[in-house]
Amino acid sequence: MGTTVAVLVGSATAAFAETPNDQLIIGTSLAQVLSLDPQQGTEVKTQEILANTYDRLVFSDQADGYKIKPQLAESWSVDDKGITFKLRDATFTSGNPVTAKDVVFSIVRLLKLDQSAATNYKTAGYTADNIEGLVSAIDDKTFRIELTDKVIPEALLYRLAMGVSSVVDSVEVEKHVKNGDYGNEWLRTTAAGSGPYTLRRWTPNDIVLLEANKDYRAGAPAIRRIVMRHVPESQAARLMLERGDIDIANALTAADVRTFETKTGFVIDQVKTGGYYVLAMNAGREALAKPEVREAIAYGINYKGIADTILGSYGRWRNVPVPEDWAGAIANPDWSFQPEKAKKLLADAGYPNGLSLTLKTISQTPRVDMATAIQASLAEIGITVTIQQGNGADIVAAHRARDFDLLLPQTGSFMPTALGSLDNFASNPNNAKEANNAGNFVWRSAWDIPDLNALREQANRERDDAKRLDLVRQIQEKFIALKPAVLPMFERFEPIVVSGRVKGYSGHPWSLTRIEAVTKTDAP
Repeated sequence: MGTTVAVLVGSATAAFAETPNDQLIIGTSLAQVLSLDPQQGTEVKTQEILANTYDRLVFSDQADGYKIKPQLAESWSVDDKGITFKLRDATFTSGNPVTAKDVVFSIVRLLKLDQSAATNYKTAGYTADNIEGLVSAIDDKTFRIELTDKVIPEALLYRLAMGVSSVVDSVEVEKHVKNGDYGNEWLRTTAAGSGPYTLRRWTPNDIVLLEANKDYRAGAPAIRRIVMRHVPESQAARLMLERGDIDIANALTAADVRTFETKTGFVIDQVKTGGYYVLAMNAGREALAKPEVREAIAYGINYKGIADTILGSYGRWRNVPVPEDWAGAIANPDWSFQPEKAKKLLADAGYPNGLSLTLKTISQTPRVDMATAIQASLAEIGITVTIQQGNGADIVAAHRARDFDLLLPQTGSFMPTALGSLDNFASNPNNAKEANNAGNFVWRSAWDIPDLNALREQANRERDDAKRLDLVRQIQEKFIALKPAVLPMFERFEPIVVSGRVKGYSGHPWSLTRIEAVTKTDAP
């Protein structure tokens, strides 16, 4: 995993307002926060809410090379068949004790709900049909999960560190089950966790209020209240941060991030997510089913121009689905902006006069500007693109329903290894529409890749490091050769601008940023 880079910047003096020292005010975009159910919500901003209202068995510590560390688990032991965890003493905010039964309930619930949140477990061989036989509560303080033949222990531990693996209060959730929904309707808008904060209020596209859990097992956090304010306009968020009305801004444009490079009293935290900004092409469409058309589009995008003028601190050009500084990464293919080559590929595919496509994108920085730039560069090769913007719910639903020509999603990596990143790009065990595997990133693009999927499965169960890295290289080479319908364009970074008053805040690559150790000082 690339490191989180925090750089103190600037020379000019900023004037701060006196926001309370015991409150952390975050200016962000809440447009994609659709559900607070930890076994359902996977969006980036949702994860930061879940990270603070729930605990998991283990977590990935960005301060220590993304090593797996204990959270609800006090310790664990690995054998050839599975992993056994010993739980520490902890209570949910309801006052109920955290037990191994709650862990079993949470993992079973994740697979039984069978939504996109379960995807990383399903690729590891855990399903709604087999999960109850693979997890067990040996006693109140001992939880065990068996390994499948598709996952190695390290990769399973990273899955257990994901936000979707948050442990919910089974006693409270079961009180709110309706029509076999596993309590989903209730948990969408409330919290039933054991984390350092409790959910006081969530108003969609407006505000999230989190209050410190005074009974938290590690002690009440210093920050009494976290306020996440929906500030979708970058310029407004920049001005609020400069005035001291907010402490953190994490949805600024690249241009507005750059303005803080010349201001004192701020920190720019550039978090390498391990994920990508992607151009998804629907291979279920006649034209996009042809590899030559997909390759023409790959040659028809001005990556360098977009990286230089739009992305800035949000990412860097990369067309291989493994970040360039990770072990096993191969060199980039020759997919630079080459209009004449792209036009010839289109002609060879039967489109000498070009074609028309629609591009769907969430109305959010920096994707709207990326869509406009892609529209302009594809026009130069004869592809007319109509852009359709929408909110998170609309665009995500269209993606999952295969209702698009082109679409601009983003990915993450659930673990700091090449396979963690590749999982989004090389997994599609059943491409049939009736499989309805909407949680699978490749399935959404109707891209059938049986050989690539088999190679990925082989790599995921290979325990020898050298052999696994060789398979990782083969996957990348085969991915490029197939002219992918899920085209990685840019490694995705998350630039966060933080007031110098805030101490101990470090953005997590999977947005699981905890606030429990954060403090604030007086304004200068």
